[in-house]
Amino acid sequence: MAPFHPRMADLPEEIAVFPLPGALLLPQGKLPLNIFEPRYLAMTLDALANGRMFGMIQPDPRLKRGEAGPGLYRIGCLGRLSSFSETDDGRLLITLTGLARFRVIEELPLDEGGYRRVRADYTGFARDLDLGAPPPTIDRAELLGALKPYFRARGIDANWEAIEQMSDATLVTTLAMVCPFEVPEKQALLEAPDPADQADILVALMRMGAAANAPSEGRPS
Repeated sequence: MAPFHPRMADLPEEIAVFPLPGALLLPQGKLPLNIFEPRYLAMTLDALANGRMFGMIQPDPRLKRGEAGPGLYRIGCLGRLSSFSETDDGRLLITLTGLARFRVIEELPLDEGGYRRVRADYTGFARDLDLGAPPPTIDRAELLGALKPYFRARGIDANWEAIEQMSDATLVTTLAMVCPFEVPEKQALLEAPDPADQADILVALMRMGAAANAPSEGRPS
């Protein structure tokens, strides 16, 4: 078992959540965050003192705004603070490592620090914590075949040597987290049952993205 890797029974039922559109955290992924807003500074400091965990979740653009803020998707991902540093101007630079996805059972009253909290249910996501699970079956050639024109169309430079050295599971997680997809597309990746399904969604999204950003016929490229 990896250092600090919890069991399902160790995951907290009540968690703070950071609602951030476009910020996708997946199990075993690493998400760098620059924390500067007072309520999220309070949330991060509280997490550091109490198990180092909080959830990432996206606001759902289809829902109306409530008293606590924008409506939230029902599925997010719990993460653990795996690195932390403080800047001279009071910001916190952290890395959140994904542990397991959760469903929101209900939203709880705001914490005294002003951040949002939910009651979380991890049922159905036990495999997120299984570091010994067999590697996913992924058509790597198809994934890279979709990735290269997508990056080219979006003007994204890539370290192809580093990409080639990634395992299939790490490659899928990294691409899902870093590619500039829209909020509903990020949510679809989060809710996919496993990395193989995420890879299928990635291929479809990248092909659509490459086509949408390709030069039109008759225009200079």
